[in-house]
Amino acid sequence: MKSIDFRSDTVSWPTPAMREAMANAPVGDDVYGEDPTVNELESEAAAMLGKEAGLFVASGTQGNATAVLTHCGRGEELIVAREAHIFRYEAGGSAALGGIHPNGLTVRPDGTLDLDDIRQAIRSDNEHFPRTRLICLENTQGTIGGIPITAEYTEQVGAIAREHNLRLHIDGARLFNAATALKTDVKALVAPADSISICLSKGLCAPVGSVLVGSKAFIKEARRTRKLLGGGMRQAGILAAAGLIALREMTKRLDEDHRHACLLAEGLAQIPHIGIDLSKVQTNMVFFDLDPSAPISPQALSERLKTDHNILMGTYPGYTRRFRAVTHYWIRQEQVEATLAAMKQSLN
Repeated sequence: MKSIDFRSDTVSWPTPAMREAMANAPVGDDVYGEDPTVNELESEAAAMLGKEAGLFVASGTQGNATAVLTHCGRGEELIVAREAHIFRYEAGGSAALGGIHPNGLTVRPDGTLDLDDIRQAIRSDNEHFPRTRLICLENTQGTIGGIPITAEYTEQVGAIAREHNLRLHIDGARLFNAATALKTDVKALVAPADSISICLSKGLCAPVGSVLVGSKAFIKEARRTRKLLGGGMRQAGILAAAGLIALREMTKRLDEDHRHACLLAEGLAQIPHIGIDLSKVQTNMVFFDLDPSAPISPQALSERLKTDHNILMGTYPGYTRRFRAVTHYWIRQEQVEATLAAMKQSLN
């Protein structure tokens, strides 16, 4: 990449191996179920997560929307974190597209929802209330720093869901980052879930796509929902070929991104006017605040980094002084070191 781009891991380019695989991918019509590369990707993703079937979708947002619309009907309710991507950054899709009511809870500092809050949010059988149908978790919990959520906690939430005959969906956009950080088999992180959406185009470097997995019956119904959302693709094997490399190869190297995030965070902690909680840096995200005492504004810092050093890094949406830097395949150690030098110079 020509610039040093920390804005998100979504900016990651496909690797040379992905480009070659895309050029040579066997293809067919996926709506007819005839694209062999898509079929392989769906089957492999499901097996990796310990589920029966998968569905290739265009994006993480489409995967989450497909799951929510498949699990819930109009006027029903999902329990979700107010800080979750589904709640904050998906254009209100569950309500706009499905008439589904989100019941937002507060995320704790460790990235979890309080179990008692979940229990209290489940509606009783009363004609005045929407029916609770779904609990949604996010792993990693991105909005508060890319915090990985343990298998033990997810099992506790799954037990609550089963007790109340609810479904559990996991937005696993960065699930493999969580598995890497926790040194846990990814299957264990999602064992209680009825559906999981994983993103191929963030830290895993594929150019496009996510996979939604679950039971055969769920995926059969989700395929209909995907069609309703305009997500039925044709010769999509060109995209799925990159997704196969993402699953087979890129999931095994995420510890590098985590090390680079720690290196960046530790360096930032030594620079005046920057506030950072190193304990929060557990995967590939680094959140830090620019102190009001700094000699320049957050906007000016962002512009100076871009103009003088070709470094792309901005404030986090919804915050005036908080920055988010995300490491990925195209951020190497020398680029982290160059960024720290540029930060020191810009804040001098």
